Amino acid sequence: MSKYKLEYLWLDGYQPTANIRGKTKIADFDEFPTLDQLPEWGFDGSSTMQAEGHSSDCILKPVAVYPDAGRSGNAALVMCEVYLPDGTPHPSNSRANIPDDPGAWFGFEQEYFLFQEGRPLGWPSAGYPNPQGEYYTGVGYKVVGDVAREIVDEHLDLCIAAGINHEGINAEVAKGQWEFRSSEKEGGADTLTRCGSPATCSSGPAKNTRSMSGSCTKKPFTGDWNGSGDAHCNFSTDKMRNEGGGKHFKALMDAFDKFRDEHIAVYGPDNDKRLTGLHGKQCDQQVQLGHRRRGASIRVPHSFVNNGYKGYLEDRRPNSQATPTRSPREILQNFVATVG
Repeated sequence: MSKYKLEYLWLDGYQPTANIRGKTKIADFDEFPTLDQLPEWGFDGSSTMQAEGHSSDCILKPVAVYPDAGRSGNAALVMCEVYLPDGTPHPSNSRANIPDDPGAWFGFEQEYFLFQEGRPLGWPSAGYPNPQGEYYTGVGYKVVGDVAREIVDEHLDLCIAAGINHEGINAEVAKGQWEFRSSEKEGGADTLTRCGSPATCSSGPAKNTRSMSGSCTKKPFTGDWNGSGDAHCNFSTDKMRNEGGGKHFKALMDAFDKFRDEHIAVYGPDNDKRLTGLHGKQCDQQVQLGHRRRGASIRVPHSFVNNGYKGYLEDRRPNSQATPTRSPREILQNFVATVG
């Protein structure tokens, strides 16, 4: 048997934005462990805002396992849900309450900034870089630099090596801003992993990265600069993909309007700082449709319309600090449950 380093990862109870927590367990296996071979594990919830000191035991329940290419030797990333000792989901465990819908597909777009010494990577020590315009999908040293590209490519390699459904990267609108995309089918939403977090790229071998960090802060700088406001949620169901139709589409949009407040409440903190109607963001006071329009609440791809209102839609309201399990839960319980 061989020694395996198992990094148990979970979301803590901090509000309004949860943090990723992790601790390493050493265990013996003949080969890479399957999910049913991984034991539950405990932790001190009083140190993670998930329990009181007089009764601090919390349970980590493994729900997914991936190879950890960021560590030497035999290593695995173990995604966990948090449970109470009585076997019920912890109040901070939003994944446990996602309705079961095997036909639901979700894709996430996560924006973030790379920071160094308190400023976005590539910004001058004082003042501002050139105005926005040349950075989005930029290529070459002048617009994206060399260190940033090295970090982002390393992050991509780690995700692919882990077997995560990573679907691509690009430089974003502001200098030092990037995006990665991931997806899960069959109702899955396990996309927030250690190697999927931009902050962890700072521990890799890329040169000069020890003093860097990733930030999902929505608006690092005021003024005419895009914020990392986005964790857009693309979604579809069996009915959307295979039946569709104008009548069904209208029912979907009516449901979005009906549950607008419930969705905004869990789509990340301080959404009013980004849902202003500026910088390609819609206003939070109404649900706006957009055929191919990036400033809409719900973007309707041209392929969806051309295919008889069949396919997928994009909810552009979740922000970059939203817990990724919240969007699927709201969409499935408030939306799909209403119209199918």
